[in-house]
Amino acid sequence: MAALSGEGGRLRRPALIAGALLAATGVMLGAFAAHGLKDALAPVALGWWQTAVQYQMWHAVGLIALSTLPGRLGLPAVLIAAGTIVFSGSLYIMALTGLRWLGAVTPLGGLLMIAGWLLLALRSWRAGT
Repeated sequence: MAALSGEGGRLRRPALIAGALLAATGVMLGAFAAHGLKDALAPVALGWWQTAVQYQMWHAVGLIALSTLPGRLGLPAVLIAAGTIVFSGSLYIMALTGLRWLGAVTPLGGLLMIAGWLLLALRSWRAGT
């Protein structure tokens, strides 16, 4: 993987690893819901779970794509990965426990994801890429 070698490769490799791990766990959690939780959770809780899986998978793909780009990617990747974990994680826990106060935490994850993507856009614009 040439994108991981050379200058700045240390910044891209963690984004690829994080994206791959988020994708793998997203598939596992989606399958777990489809086969193990569909009869155990209320429809609203299954909806939260589905939203969590969707956001996790999309941001996993985004991180994998991000890992192929040159430039300073560390902070955008960290914000996106952390935001995904907070956003999706709070929804998974809320679905399993019914602790609705976690719904107040979920937007913080969304803000982190948004900040990561906006920072990537800003850095790309400044770099002319």
